[in-house]
Amino acid sequence: MIAVTKTWPASDVAELAALGVHDVAENKDQEARAKASSLESLDVRWHFVGQLQRNKARSVVRYADVVHSVDRPELVTALAKAAAQHRDAPLDVLVQVDLDSAAGRGGVAPAGVLALAAEVAASDTLRLVGLMAVAPLGGDPDHAFARLADVSRALRGEHADATWISAGMSGDLESAVRHGATHVRVGSALLGKRVSGHGSVRP
Repeated sequence: MIAVTKTWPASDVAELAALGVHDVAENKDQEARAKASSLESLDVRWHFVGQLQRNKARSVVRYADVVHSVDRPELVTALAKAAAQHRDAPLDVLVQVDLDSAAGRGGVAPAGVLALAAEVAASDTLRLVGLMAVAPLGGDPDHAFARLADVSRALRGEHADATWISAGMSGDLESAVRHGATHVRVGSALLGKRVSGHGSVRP
């Protein structure tokens, strides 16, 4: 389980870590960078799960242990170069799969996954670990995650170590697990529902 802590304070990350949750996700570089810096003493593995611009690659590779949202060759190049300059070990990355072609959500079409994965695997400073996807809004998550499982099987046929399937959030994680998800990204089920502006609504 990966705890998605976007918009929540660093103190909540510290509380989760004290409870044994050591995988934490953020989707914006500025917020993630600040939290990681303030919590350097904690045993936390940072996951970046948001859409990532090339000009943020140098920042993200300094604190993130895993990037889930690699969806184009230009980003592979930027991350590989930044990782070579700022990391002592390869950066774990997942190829994000677009399951619904919705504007603004990111991801590469299933037909393009193997080609993009090959570019990641060819880099000495990146390590291909699997796939990530978000179920379509208003769609059937079982259908979406079954399709993702098929893409994952094809990927593992060429890259046997790319076993991660990062899929499922608070509202559809059961479906994702049924279809082979190895990692689920959970936010509101752990920390409560966010509301616009400041503050929150706790369950």
